Amino acid sequence: MKTRDFQELKKKDADELEALVVEKHTEVMNLRFSHATGALEDSARLGAARRDVARMMTVLGEKRRAAKNEVTA
Repeated sequence: MKTRDFQELKKKDADELEALVVEKHTEVMNLRFSHATGALEDSARLGAARRDVARMMTVLGEKRRAAKNEVTA
């Protein structure tokens, strides 16, 4: 995921991010299965997909904390 893609993630709302996390997590699970069976040719895709999930979760956490602070303030 490139920096501009990360900036685009920040522009999405929490619901969209949650949907993307579920989608990407499903991809990670499929890649894990492929890797375990030996069918995965590019094992770097697994690590990249895991990092993408982490990035999405980071942005989602930031948005949730910001929303919580707005409510309490």
